[in-house]
Amino acid sequence: MENKDKLHLGPINFIILGLAIILLIIGYFIMAGNEIVISPIILTIAYGVLIPLGLLYKSKPKE
Repeated sequence: MENKDKLHLGPINFIILGLAIILLIIGYFIMAGNEIVISPIILTIAYGVLIPLGLLYKSKPKE
């Protein structure tokens, strides 16, 4: 029962989540500079693609 309580995130997951955080920071800085086209695209990619991918990605088990 103890194994089901842990959140199993590997190094790839943390890399993807780190990339998402970097894109979020960049997106908000661009938005602060009054760029209303590129910033929402970057934020949508970070929130809609990279964060869920980072949380749900499961690497293939080693044989």
